[in-house]
Amino acid sequence: MKNIFYTLLITLVLSSCSEYQKALKSEDIATKFKLGSDLYDAGKFSKANKLFAQIAPQYRGKPQAEKLMYMYSNSFYQMKDYYMAGYQFERFEGQYPKSEKAEEALFMSAKSFSKLSPVYSKEQKETITAIEKLQLFINKYPDSEYLSEANAIIQELDYKLEKKAFEIAKLYNKIANFESEDYEASIKAFDNFLLDYPGSSFREEAMFYRFDSAYKLGINSVEYRREERINIAIKHYNAFNKAYPESQHNSEASTMINELQTAILAYTTKS
Repeated sequence: MKNIFYTLLITLVLSSCSEYQKALKSEDIATKFKLGSDLYDAGKFSKANKLFAQIAPQYRGKPQAEKLMYMYSNSFYQMKDYYMAGYQFERFEGQYPKSEKAEEALFMSAKSFSKLSPVYSKEQKETITAIEKLQLFINKYPDSEYLSEANAIIQELDYKLEKKAFEIAKLYNKIANFESEDYEASIKAFDNFLLDYPGSSFREEAMFYRFDSAYKLGINSVEYRREERINIAIKHYNAFNKAYPESQHNSEASTMINELQTAILAYTTKS
């Protein structure tokens, strides 16, 4: 009985493959459309995609074109070819703005571009593009059923940009090695970060490491710049301590501010 079952299964598979190969070589676009649709419905997106690619130009302007182009776009997404999915969905929305699928298509286009966003440590060009695409979608469809998901994706992408900016600033602090230019670069990077991401979850860390960089710059500064830089470091401590009086960095920060205050007291005594 098992042998009969496997024989029928193999026959069915071979028949299906033969039908697909014939359709690929056929000049009949209706046959390609019908089999492509059946394969799409069955989840055979790669095979369906190849058939759709062959007939898409011939169906332009025909009544079935809208359905075909939606399936063609979505087959790329299901194949995880997110670049082509983003391009084709965006094109679909532009070609069929009155379609009941137009809103979904523009959202799927933006979502596809978000899938191209790399890990935070890499160049974030794709992340910025995805955020722009999602914002354009939200602006065009402010009452969309996809609004919540679009905002959630933007939040994830924004976090990635925040983390990259924070880690770059922190890296300046780590590699400074008592070079004043490096500490100044670190302070500037944290200043920019706090300005660009005022509500960031990294805000406490950023304010502490900005103070840490200013402290190291002041303590290790050349004499003629030392008093000025120590005062700047104290200013950054005061901002940090006011914002986070219960910070996990309080013990370390207290040791640093005591050293700065002792150092600045020497200048006060001299004058």
